[in-house]
Amino acid sequence: MYLIDPARHSRRAFLRRTGQLAMAGTALPFALNLAAMGEAAAQAAPGDDYRALVCVFLFGGNDYANTVVTYDADSYGKYSLIRGGNGEAGGGIAIARAALAATELKPTQALPDGRVYALHPSMTGLADLFNNQGKVAVQLNVGPLIKPLTRAQYNSSNRRDFPIPPKLFSHNDQQSVWQSSSPEGSTVGWGGNLGDLALGPNMGSLFTCMSVSGNAVFLSGDQALQYQVGTGGAVRIGAVSGTGGNLFGSATVKAAMQQIAQRESGHTLENEYTKVIRRAVTAEGKITEAIQSDFASGTFPQQNYLADQLKMVARLIRGREALGVKRQVFFVSMGGFDLHDDLIARQPGLMKNLSEALVAFHNQMIALGVADKVTAFTASDFGRTLSSNSNGSDHGWGGHHFVVGGAVKGKAIYGTAPPVSITNTASDIDQWHVGQGRLLPTTSVDQYAGTLARWFGVPDEQLDGILPNLKNFGVTAPSGIAYPRNVGFMA
Repeated sequence: MYLIDPARHSRRAFLRRTGQLAMAGTALPFALNLAAMGEAAAQAAPGDDYRALVCVFLFGGNDYANTVVTYDADSYGKYSLIRGGNGEAGGGIAIARAALAATELKPTQALPDGRVYALHPSMTGLADLFNNQGKVAVQLNVGPLIKPLTRAQYNSSNRRDFPIPPKLFSHNDQQSVWQSSSPEGSTVGWGGNLGDLALGPNMGSLFTCMSVSGNAVFLSGDQALQYQVGTGGAVRIGAVSGTGGNLFGSATVKAAMQQIAQRESGHTLENEYTKVIRRAVTAEGKITEAIQSDFASGTFPQQNYLADQLKMVARLIRGREALGVKRQVFFVSMGGFDLHDDLIARQPGLMKNLSEALVAFHNQMIALGVADKVTAFTASDFGRTLSSNSNGSDHGWGGHHFVVGGAVKGKAIYGTAPPVSITNTASDIDQWHVGQGRLLPTTSVDQYAGTLARWFGVPDEQLDGILPNLKNFGVTAPSGIAYPRNVGFMA
């Protein structure tokens, strides 16, 4: 098989993971999909070709309806009413329509039925990147699906023919499903699988999967290790690394500790520990060399932790040759999106930080000359309800997401615009809600992942071996909704 070199390491692990996930009966949005793409892309990469994916995870479940806001007069009126507003003045948890004028999205191709969207008023930078530079795509109503599903099928008790993802509406489980395809307790994520399959092509295989946001199942593999860095660089390991000061003020003591920690031993466990120490020392040195100096002041916004993380990603990308990598996957994140309360007061700061960090990161990719080689995309536990939960919103399912980069076919809105409704009828107009305005996804994460996989270099004929559920898509369902294998947002 083109994607997997049985002589190295991957086939047995690949089959084992496939079997484990199949027995779990779970949706497979990202676990094996973008995982196996790593080998295909890295092995096929000619010359100095380099590509990176940057997952920006929004922990807590981002409120989709106030992020990409329906703006045409008819839909806005329904949105305002459902969210407790008073017409175009907004109110409740509805944003006033006038506040959205500066962030109205103006796609090259208008949406059907006169639908118009605007971004949250705090996202002026991202709106400008969409409208004036065309480097942002909006993917509407994406979420985990095993196969195309209607409301009636969702309500059916026939889970053999109409399976649903596991433990919907649960924070921990849905975070894990997005990152690893399995509910909480999963030990292998799609980023880690990518590392497993790219160990050979990437000379610096330790730096294939890199997190600037602590431990994440997203980057855990069978063999590949997720390498964690902080916003200031490599995580120091004290006196052993040689990067700090002398131990107890004594260079002699420090040298002795280094020798003890890295010496060979006849004891198996001690020897393995020594290998880890040596690897950590070597890796720390390589990272420190690769990231070089900080960017000039003002390149990234201050007091923005997501921007700090993306700045470190940018420094690592700048040092990619020193790290010996052709393909990388990064993980960064923001928290605070579980807004059952105070949505109107608390979401603006989150949206501002997200917008400013993504724009600054893209601008730095332009400055480095790799804007078309780096793609950032958002993910989150789930969307939220359209209806108000006091002065916030409750857990949902589908949500709207952003894809940013030079290779993105931007200034475009992809997917099916959902009707603005919370009714529980089975009518055609409301078949894409499952109560309280929870969106039943009309784009699966497999489709989302498959589109990124093609950009990474995986041939279409091999995608079904990577994305087990993708074979269920590439169709137009009886509902009339199209589920293309390639959503189309990547060049």
